[in-house]
Amino acid sequence: MSQVHLVSIIMPAYNAECFIEKAVESILKQTYSHWELLITDDGSTDGTLKIIKKLIEADKRIKLFTTNRNAGAGAARNNSIKQAKGRFIAFLDADDQWLPNKLNVQINFMLEKKLAFTFTSYQKIENNKKVGIIVPPKFTTYNSLLNGNVIGCLTVVYDTETLGKKYMPLIRKRQDMGLWLEILKEVPKAYGLQEVLALYRVDSGMTKNKFEVLKWQWLFYRTVVGLNFFRAMYHFIIYSAKGLAKYLS
Repeated sequence: MSQVHLVSIIMPAYNAECFIEKAVESILKQTYSHWELLITDDGSTDGTLKIIKKLIEADKRIKLFTTNRNAGAGAARNNSIKQAKGRFIAFLDADDQWLPNKLNVQINFMLEKKLAFTFTSYQKIENNKKVGIIVPPKFTTYNSLLNGNVIGCLTVVYDTETLGKKYMPLIRKRQDMGLWLEILKEVPKAYGLQEVLALYRVDSGMTKNKFEVLKWQWLFYRTVVGLNFFRAMYHFIIYSAKGLAKYLS
């Protein structure tokens, strides 16, 4: 049933020579074969482009685009989304991986339940070791998501037949959360599959400074979402409390 629907996989790449081959291999191993992979290289200065070109020679479903300058992951993803031809849009960063049944399970879930926006559980990886599983809620809403992003970008699929193409805000941080909130203005819920279908690397550039994270989150509420001071403060307090509880646990 699901094999007739093309999935466009969106991958930004920046100096990812250490990881991108494994990321692409995890796509090549998908039991769901009707996909296209659109990689936008965001000004890499290492061997990333060479690796991508080698991968393209082996599989023509992989397509490469480049940006004129380093513009950030959101801009790179948007460039690939513009080129996408699939009904479904999925996301995988160049340092993460999918399990082989990821697309098959998720696309069938969406078609059977008539869902436009879904995400899944994922396994965290550090130094090539499993360090914990993130299990999402069964669903989230716009207001719930404002309290903290429970949607892993590497797990998301959305349906353009229902939503049209949706793009990320052109900011350096929280682009994915910005997109999820935009989608949740149009559909009441995003639905979580609680099966682990992806591997998320936590040791390849993630922000470690907690105060820096909080600063970006506050700016996100005020400038991207456009919340007034009091509503932004309300959600910021909940967000910060959840982060502290997670840190102490």
